[in-house]
Amino acid sequence: MQEKIPLKLAKRMALRSLLLDGRTKVRAGKGGVAEVVGRLGYVQIDTISVIERAHHHVLWTRMPGFRPEHLRQALAKERTVFEYWGHAASYLPMKDYRFYLPMMKSFYDPKNSWFRGWGDKYGGLLEPVRKRIREEGPLAARDFEHRGGRKGPWWDWKPAKAALELLFWRGELMIRERRGFERIYDLTERVLPPWTDTRMPTDDELGRFVVRRALGALGVANEREIRDYIRIGGRLVVARALDEMQAAGEIVRLVVEGWKGPAYAFPAALEEGSRLRAGTPRVRLLSPFDNLAIFRPRLKERFGFDYAFECYVPKHKRNHGYFVLPILYGEDLVGRLDPKADRADRKLIVRNLVIEPQFASTEGLVPELSRALQDFAHFNGCDEFVLENVRPGSLLSQLRKIPILKSK
Repeated sequence: MQEKIPLKLAKRMALRSLLLDGRTKVRAGKGGVAEVVGRLGYVQIDTISVIERAHHHVLWTRMPGFRPEHLRQALAKERTVFEYWGHAASYLPMKDYRFYLPMMKSFYDPKNSWFRGWGDKYGGLLEPVRKRIREEGPLAARDFEHRGGRKGPWWDWKPAKAALELLFWRGELMIRERRGFERIYDLTERVLPPWTDTRMPTDDELGRFVVRRALGALGVANEREIRDYIRIGGRLVVARALDEMQAAGEIVRLVVEGWKGPAYAFPAALEEGSRLRAGTPRVRLLSPFDNLAIFRPRLKERFGFDYAFECYVPKHKRNHGYFVLPILYGEDLVGRLDPKADRADRKLIVRNLVIEPQFASTEGLVPELSRALQDFAHFNGCDEFVLENVRPGSLLSQLRKIPILKSK
């Protein structure tokens, strides 16, 4: 018989596992970066810079003293993290390197759809690009001359950039560092720490890794969420791992109140979560690419929060704004805001701030929200925040009583 647990417990376990409940103290500096990436399994990289980029935001949410330099040190000096494909383009724990070898190997397969599109077109450039890096040292894409053809989005990259990426996907090149947001490529043997385990995992090892990584970060998850957390294990590989790990008692199968289908968790996490009580609620402004927020159906089913990322939606069709952040207060998602960092004037402009009606009068929310906005402004290199539109309107009058606020 499967154990049934309440939705509140599943939420509490998720927030604890994702380092969003404030109970786990994370080290400062580059060591804290390695700790957070190690706990989460991946931190997604994104290019949008209307506010601090998503990978910085995700780390800062869990270690408030975070600075971008800490991530640069972890990548380029300490080598505790590396870049590759996880859920998407991600920073990953270096200790997990071997489990990405099957994906790297797949890019040598002529049947791989990505290889067919890229290998056939740019395969002849692989050796010249590899040779230049071998002889000249680490290089960026712009170090390769662009000869003819128009520049455009990523599928129209100049040929050398495409060759660099294919070599990176294959694991022949790694990202040695980033200068600003620019990738610097180097030969893998010159980047990979000598202690790195490079044994090719079996399918069974890979399946168990995917399950452990997903449940370690999500606390409680169904099979699809486990498979989608880090996209390196196929359906059959993950399903077999779940069956074998359940039979061995490493994980338990659960029924969660309000969830569709079965879920899984570690017994120790379930026991620990059952002992936890709600802590002092804090407001956390989450990136759209946060490891909690990236699973939109999960937010709706687990938190009752209908969230859409409208960045790629035409402006006239947006409901809440361009780069909308979910607002987490304690164990609830209570609203959203659309911020933009005006770095020249050192102001964080909040174009739209909406609190869900059922949370608008929640005791303690307003001062916590004001504190979080001020902290977020400082994180974005701003001295203050400015509110342009607030719903419900009564919330603005409450926020105005707090002296650090400016509003239009």
